[in-house]
Amino acid sequence: MTTTETPMMTLVEATRLALDDALAADPSVLLLGEDIADDEGGGVLHVTKGLSARHGTGRVRSTPISEQAIMGAAVGAAIAGMRPVAEIMLMNFVAVCMDQLFNHAAKLRFMSGGQTAVPLTVRTVTGAGAGFGAQHSDMLEAWLAHAPGLKVVIPSSPADAYGLLSSCISDDDPCVFVEHTLLYYGGAAGPAPERGSRIPLGQANVVRTGGDVTLIAYGKPVIEAVGVADTLGREGIGVEVIDLRTVSPWDETTVLESVARTRRAVIAHEAVRRFGVGAEIAARIHEELHDTLAAPVGRVGSAFCPVPFAMPMEYRYLYSAEAIEAAVRATLRA
Repeated sequence: MTTTETPMMTLVEATRLALDDALAADPSVLLLGEDIADDEGGGVLHVTKGLSARHGTGRVRSTPISEQAIMGAAVGAAIAGMRPVAEIMLMNFVAVCMDQLFNHAAKLRFMSGGQTAVPLTVRTVTGAGAGFGAQHSDMLEAWLAHAPGLKVVIPSSPADAYGLLSSCISDDDPCVFVEHTLLYYGGAAGPAPERGSRIPLGQANVVRTGGDVTLIAYGKPVIEAVGVADTLGREGIGVEVIDLRTVSPWDETTVLESVARTRRAVIAHEAVRRFGVGAEIAARIHEELHDTLAAPVGRVGSAFCPVPFAMPMEYRYLYSAEAIEAAVRATLRA
């Protein structure tokens, strides 16, 4: 009997494949960002390596070191009928081009009575745990989710990265696609995606099923959430793990249906806990299920301070699997 192993792929490879397939399928797709062409190394993290050789430097364009110029050119290209994918090298640098993103990309459809679409995708990477310091490590998805008109997408696996990025590129609204540094450097691999597949934006994924408590996460914390679910499962505790995948719009239906069954919920994210996405989700759960909940919704996030540079302090700053497990156990005791 012969067996076939499922091919594996890293997040970098899956992201590159989604970009490659989009460029091949649609001549209106173009990539722009600092050092993304092969002559400059294919990006600082090598995600776009090989793409300019395959598709030409007219469609995979290295830009000057100017986030404002990158975003401004991308918004203009989107309005003119292209589907640009703009790389902002690190998520903290989105702050440099907030005007173009928040006041133009996110609002033009509304300000034109729906006549002007902005099919723009912004790729960026971030994440603490690698000693990159306070100006290179922040998870700022709450900033972006607070802006009407932007879609915010954060994958946790290579297959999701491919399917979600493909959907972002084909979407007629501006999307921000957030990749995690440690899922690059940690070499995290998973099953390869099906070529041409897309994951609808706004659709969560139930990664583990369980009947005792709902654990909601997105991005890298999904990995720790699954580990916690497996650990507690050996004790007979059923933890249902939901990967949001899209932070804005988030899948309220899947989350509320799950929590209505389990009557308990914990939300985990890497961003600082205070004023985070978890607060919005917790508020909605309490609003909709206040007479159903058996315990207050728990929240886990990182400390409310800039990301430390020293590794021991950075680990203390970050959320942890232990903190997630403690929060789940606490809500079960309530």
